[in-house]
Amino acid sequence: MQEDMADASAECLDEYVNIVSRMFHSEDEGFEFYNKYALEKGFSVRKGYVEWDEANEKIILRKLVCSREGCREEKHMKRKREDRKRKPRNITRVGCKAKFVIARVAKTGRWFVKDFIDEHNHPLAPRDLACFLRSHRRISDEQKADIIEMESVGIRKHKIMDVLCMQYGGYDHVGCMTRDIYNFCHRYKQETVAAGDAQTVICHMMARQERDPDYFFKYLVDKDGHLKGLFWSDTQSRLDYQAFGDVVVFDSTYRTNKYNLPFVPFVGLNHHRSTVIFGCGIISHETNEAYEWMLRTFSEAMSQKHSISVITDGDLAMQRAIRVVWPDSYHRLCVWHIQQNIVRHLHDDEVREEFRSFIYDSSSIEEHERKWIEFLRRNEVTSEESWLHQMYQMRKLWCAPYLVGRCFLGLSSNQRSESLNSVLHTHLEGKMTLFDMLEHYERCLSGRRLNEAILDIVALQSVPFTDADASSLEKHAARVFTPCMFQLVRWSISVVSKCVISEILDAWELTTYVVAKIDRREKKFEVRCEMKEGSLYRISCSCRKLECLGTPCSHIFYILGIRQVELLPRCCVPMRWTMSAKSAFPPTRKSEMYDYSASLMRYRELRNLSHAACFRACQSSEEYQHLNMVLSEKDGSKESSRGEEECIRFGPVLPQTTEIDCGDLEKVLDPVHVQGRGAPKKRLQARMKKQRSKRKCGYCGVEGHNRRKCNKLKEEMMAANC
Repeated sequence: MQEDMADASAECLDEYVNIVSRMFHSEDEGFEFYNKYALEKGFSVRKGYVEWDEANEKIILRKLVCSREGCREEKHMKRKREDRKRKPRNITRVGCKAKFVIARVAKTGRWFVKDFIDEHNHPLAPRDLACFLRSHRRISDEQKADIIEMESVGIRKHKIMDVLCMQYGGYDHVGCMTRDIYNFCHRYKQETVAAGDAQTVICHMMARQERDPDYFFKYLVDKDGHLKGLFWSDTQSRLDYQAFGDVVVFDSTYRTNKYNLPFVPFVGLNHHRSTVIFGCGIISHETNEAYEWMLRTFSEAMSQKHSISVITDGDLAMQRAIRVVWPDSYHRLCVWHIQQNIVRHLHDDEVREEFRSFIYDSSSIEEHERKWIEFLRRNEVTSEESWLHQMYQMRKLWCAPYLVGRCFLGLSSNQRSESLNSVLHTHLEGKMTLFDMLEHYERCLSGRRLNEAILDIVALQSVPFTDADASSLEKHAARVFTPCMFQLVRWSISVVSKCVISEILDAWELTTYVVAKIDRREKKFEVRCEMKEGSLYRISCSCRKLECLGTPCSHIFYILGIRQVELLPRCCVPMRWTMSAKSAFPPTRKSEMYDYSASLMRYRELRNLSHAACFRACQSSEEYQHLNMVLSEKDGSKESSRGEEECIRFGPVLPQTTEIDCGDLEKVLDPVHVQGRGAPKKRLQARMKKQRSKRKCGYCGVEGHNRRKCNKLKEEMMAANC
């Protein structure tokens, strides 16, 4: 026993002598040595007292102490202090005397150990838990780059921690905790918008415009200089609008930034019938003036080309702005929003169903008006402020008879915009800055273009399958339409067999066919075939599907088959549904929307190369040993200079780059926080999903308990038994 104690004492003495005889090249090297020693022992290090030279320029002495050194002040030990606003934290200071003091030799500049005490008055942490102590938690630069990369694509912080644990082989090898990741991301974002959130966004857009002259943005400030309106659209979005801007859907949504500014995306349909984004804007208030400014700015960005049709929600300010700025565009209200309002305002199921019939009933306008008057009279609607009367006043914006023949490409709601908002909400949070919102919008935009590129390559390298005995019209349609649109065209071809000709009217270079369905002969459609120089020049149908949806109807396919036409006429193949839709506007797809610093670009390239090299090296023991030695030598070598860069950027470079001088830009202040118009704090739920009523007691009728736990019933039963 005594021999073991003697050996332990000798070992401790050797360790003590080894430590106090150490020399270091710098203060940081001394700190790293003591911190590594603390990790092995199980305590955390904190920097304490410091002495400067006479010129107050260089540190000549540094005292490093145990993190549990000192004691909490007496005034902070009172739990019920009158001025205390927060719950007191756990006590960590216990007066530990352990310390490590290093001093600088003036002549050589090296550091020596001046004092060392290794006695602790508290339990030390075991080795597997010491990694969680403060001085041992440090996010390395390479980890920071990976964290920012994962966080920017919407991966939550706790999931990032899971990825790091998987990569490093356990939480004890990561070097940080989830809370450290939260803190780092917060500090990083604060540094990004240090010049001001709105100012940073404007400078970023100016830099983008400097690199790409066709990048468009415009902003508006109030009298105090606060940002109150912003619209932007990049080059590809502006080209997309020229090709697919015949129908525009837009809707405002809240809860996408910490100022609660309404976020307004402008979207449409591309040649694959997928969502395409034309631009985005934010406004401070949903007023007539704000929406008029937004629409005029949008028109300016799109070379004053107005869309044929517009779909919005029921916002009155939005409606008035469209009538002023786009008076010639067809406008319809979103059916989905109308359905929600039906459930909210109408409580009788029969009344709801009758009202819904007005949305889809395609009878004549006269018949429709007669039904409306009867419906209002039967439900005793007399007040002009009632919802039914207001909807009657807006009937031309949503009732089917008034929308017949208008081009909406089959869209009846702004679900395209709502879908985009849903995607954005998976990344956006209510506490995000405008710069965060812009960054995530760019990521979403890049993802949409990736989907379009995939659909493009599929359409270019393949043709939809058709049966061997398919008609020549169907085979031709498979070649000219995009695969997604061909599926709609194929359905029209499949019902051709149900059509029949009831009458043929011949005139000079014009033949009219009266077509009906076999099972509905009373409903007839006129197919007009115009001839020019002996060949079919134009064909149209009274059902107006070709004009409204952009694809030939079954009646047209039936007549083309009767006339033994083998190829679809050009008038039946709108260019917007073909791969030639953007032939006049070559796409400038860019997979990366941001520029990165030179050092980070080099890091990403080397990282990708090292992944392949490491995977190959791990297949054999010799290659593993060789690569491990090379990387270990590189990791242990002296840190290389960072060149001219003063700091490392772990994500996209700051908007205040050398490319653009923002010094002449008038200061744009951050927006004023606005109150959403009727938007609830939580995520909007479909109103058709009825809220479950709270359970009530079957005896007393009070909420919060049932009959078995009813105190009133128990008291009455006890009184009856007495």
